Amino acid sequence: MLKNLFATTSISASPNAGELPDVGAHGEATLKRALTARHLVMLGIGAIIGAGIFVITGQAAAQHAGPAIVLSFVLAGFACALAALCYAEFAAMLPVSGSAYSYSYATLGEYVAWFVGWSLVLEYLFTVATVAAGWSGYFNKLLSLISGWVGHDVSLPQVLASAPFTVVDGHIQATGMLINLPAVAIIAAITGLCYVGITQSAFVNSIIVAIKVTVILLFIAFAAKYVNPDNWHPFIPANEGASKYGWSGVGRAAAIVFFSYIGFDAVSTAAAEAKNPQRDMPIGILGSLVVCTILYIIVAGILTGIADFRLLGTPEPVATALDNYPTLHWLQIIVVIGAVTGLSSVILVMLMGQPRIFYSMARDGLIPAVFGRIHKKFRTPHVGTVVVGVLAALLGGMFNIGVLGEMVAMGTLLAFATVCIGVLVLRYTRPELPRAFRVPVPWLVCPLGALACMALFLQSFVEHWRWMLAWIAIGQVIYFFYGYSHSKLRKPAA
Repeated sequence: MLKNLFATTSISASPNAGELPDVGAHGEATLKRALTARHLVMLGIGAIIGAGIFVITGQAAAQHAGPAIVLSFVLAGFACALAALCYAEFAAMLPVSGSAYSYSYATLGEYVAWFVGWSLVLEYLFTVATVAAGWSGYFNKLLSLISGWVGHDVSLPQVLASAPFTVVDGHIQATGMLINLPAVAIIAAITGLCYVGITQSAFVNSIIVAIKVTVILLFIAFAAKYVNPDNWHPFIPANEGASKYGWSGVGRAAAIVFFSYIGFDAVSTAAAEAKNPQRDMPIGILGSLVVCTILYIIVAGILTGIADFRLLGTPEPVATALDNYPTLHWLQIIVVIGAVTGLSSVILVMLMGQPRIFYSMARDGLIPAVFGRIHKKFRTPHVGTVVVGVLAALLGGMFNIGVLGEMVAMGTLLAFATVCIGVLVLRYTRPELPRAFRVPVPWLVCPLGALACMALFLQSFVEHWRWMLAWIAIGQVIYFFYGYSHSKLRKPAA
């Protein structure tokens, strides 16, 4: 049984761009190859820039790092950069839709692949629900601003714009509300878009990315003039116990803001839909990460420079920081609009990614085959898209799951660490495989990437270990009661 658990899928060199088929071996429809390098960079930026800038930056600064939140972004970005190099090598060599799941299956075996795939479910599904809840807050703020302009209240009543349940000290508690209707609505709308097709989704995402990057650049350009260097002193506030400020606070904040970076691996889930994956996947993954890291660091510096970091622990820290500057009221309005569009693109890319991971897992037999079906007309994994959309809408509409933000990061960090290890393993076990992109100095980069990711993982695991172990246990039950017996790797070919 142990041998079966760690059996790997076969690896062959991926075909060149012009040789990639539009139909499977048995004539069934396959995913449509329509994405260019520009599309992939935009997908990465669309997934990365969102809650990190508009929500998490201020909260992590207020609660843990102070102005040194800039260092937290550097630490998290460093771990991501190492993992991104490994992702780029795999994505160019294995242009498939399963991301870290497929890479693990090819190098470390089925059991590890399932564990990683289940961690990715945690990342994508719960990120959609969490970001949708944040989108709802900014959308209600926008409705409030519109109410002021038109002289009539058009905002939703709180009972229809807040989740009926929340999590306090690990326990679910009722809030007295009915449903977070905006969160459900945005997930439903974007699910429909993802159902229709990858080209339409990528086109809409490109428009959204252009809007939110413009908003962020406007914030940088105009808010920078109001930076008061006194707000940066002390740069690393004195530790007040546990992970509240000091260097321990910087480390804890790095684990929290890692949530801001998790979108770049969503680019790899679109590898099976890239026109020229050998060239474009590394560009998409590394290009989006570089752009977003630079923007994060600059915005974090300006945000803590125009306001006392202790005041930034709000659901909309960027808008809060601008409250002190009446001459920038127009910018505050634009920031709210940018947040609404920016968070929309995060939901879009995550809703594109999760069904494609399900698609790969279903094709391997580890989950029901229905998740591997492709729509004949739209060429999208339509069943998985609908299922993910419904589950995410239920979570986003019923729960305030901010407490799961760090769980999302933990699932992602486990996947990233596994990819780093997998690249090194494959270098020694299959050195002859063609590699369009190669990780430089793999004997250093790969282990360092895995260690950096696990160090950040432990920062959050210490506090949320019960939740994480419960999620892992559920995954084990599904695998051993269904996945192991239905795996196509152990079934004779028909």
